[in-house]
Amino acid sequence: MRVCVVGSGGREHALASTLGRHHDVVVTPGNPGIPGSVDTDPLEIDSDLFVIGPEAPLVDGLADQLRAMGHLVFGPGADGARLEGSKAWMKQLLVDAGVPTAGHGSFTAVEPALEFLNSMGDLFVIKTDGLAAGKGVLVTEDRDEAGDAVRDYLSGLAFGAAGQQVVIEEGLTGPELSLLAVTDGRQVVPLAPAQDFKRIGDGDSGPNTGGMGAYSPVAHLVDDLLVADLMAHSVEPTLAELQRRGIDYRGVLYAGLMLTPSGPKMLEYNCRFGDPETQVVLPRYAGDLGELLAQAAGGDLRTQPSFVDESAVTVVCASENYPAAARTGDVIEGLDAASALDAVTVFCAGVDLDGEGRLVTAGGRVLAVTALGSTVAAARARAYEAADLISWPGLVRRSDIAAAADGAD
Repeated sequence: MRVCVVGSGGREHALASTLGRHHDVVVTPGNPGIPGSVDTDPLEIDSDLFVIGPEAPLVDGLADQLRAMGHLVFGPGADGARLEGSKAWMKQLLVDAGVPTAGHGSFTAVEPALEFLNSMGDLFVIKTDGLAAGKGVLVTEDRDEAGDAVRDYLSGLAFGAAGQQVVIEEGLTGPELSLLAVTDGRQVVPLAPAQDFKRIGDGDSGPNTGGMGAYSPVAHLVDDLLVADLMAHSVEPTLAELQRRGIDYRGVLYAGLMLTPSGPKMLEYNCRFGDPETQVVLPRYAGDLGELLAQAAGGDLRTQPSFVDESAVTVVCASENYPAAARTGDVIEGLDAASALDAVTVFCAGVDLDGEGRLVTAGGRVLAVTALGSTVAAARARAYEAADLISWPGLVRRSDIAAAADGAD
């Protein structure tokens, strides 16, 4: 089967790598670090299956266009992609579906937003309604900082049109969990859970990012019974509500959850594979990923996903100043040496070629270094061994990815 992966980041590299075990894969537009990359409009590519990676083309209706041309597509149409394209719409869907989530309000005007903010407790979550590349979330205990964020978002100063409606949520506490599930619009099956690390600095310090690392499995937090409970009380009711609204959702339901002292609560949904969760979940996939995704795309999901016993840890290497205006154009050293280590794969994201044909930094999150190991601790040690071989001026990475899971294997 010929599979076209749409996108250009580390997630798409991981998708292409896993799909490539059994199928012929082309990636558009890809990047110079992803084999099989072509700079061709996906509407002009002939493929047996299209897998759309990023959220923006899904929200813009690329899956609808491809389906209208008769193609098999893994990824929701624009109606289903509103799960990520509008946080206010998503939160209302959760309420209608009876899915446990944080208390919240949605606002387009400053004064009622600040009034709601002042009625809350001591932990505030401010989110853009629209897409902000994983950066449109502020979590703070400072009421003044939260108020300033509300003003900046609604004015368009911070995130343009994406921020001109805000969702304000009560802050929740507890470990976070990423649960990706594959659905054909009627049936849904879970993939292996993962945990990612959103903040830029060690100890969860600094601003939110698109994700600085991840690991899977999360055995010290989640067992099969909890996954079954999350599917029954969160994911399946969401799918049922989508169906009730007449939405035929074929793709990934990426549930971002918090395991609070009062039980699991849904933080948000994404309408696509997570990044960097994909880079730790898919290397553990034991079967033919293309077969699974094609079944879902065709509305006939029959395969139960299975995963190897090995653990995976991903460490993201980012550019200086990320997640703000990241420095770019620096030559990346040590990539070949890191990739040569046993059970290590380096997924390329924000990279390009310079005039001498050298790989250089070209974005915020540049590389995702993923390693497999018999335990989380072993995978973590191998991932950092590989990451230590990679360098460029101003490289930023966390040193504590999966550290808390080390002693829990």
